[in-house]
Amino acid sequence: MTRNLIFILTLIVIASVCDTINRLGVKISIYSLNASDAGDVMKILRFIFKLALIPRVWVGLLFSTLSLCIWLFVLSRTDLNFAFSVDSMHYIFIAFASSLFLKEKVGYKRWMGTILILIGIVMVSLG
Repeated sequence: MTRNLIFILTLIVIASVCDTINRLGVKISIYSLNASDAGDVMKILRFIFKLALIPRVWVGLLFSTLSLCIWLFVLSRTDLNFAFSVDSMHYIFIAFASSLFLKEKVGYKRWMGTILILIGIVMVSLG
């Protein structure tokens, strides 16, 4: 592999990890609120206001912004179809993180799909 390819792959992994941290932070924050009775506009606005007061949401937005900046740099250096194919690592990171940190049940079929995504990423990266 060339140094440039390794550099781009590393940046995509970092962007994916940042985005995963963002999604976990927001999901954990939502768990702390009662979102089940969001039936009218006022309840939705109160929910959004409460969510905006949680520091973890702001940390998640910071990681999302960092991910976006890295992603824009990656797009300026590589082909779009390559970048988006490798960016599918989100699915892998989210599956692992949700089972590890959120204790969500990830079934056999989902793990098989995640493995197929990983195989596809390797094939795209080597091709």
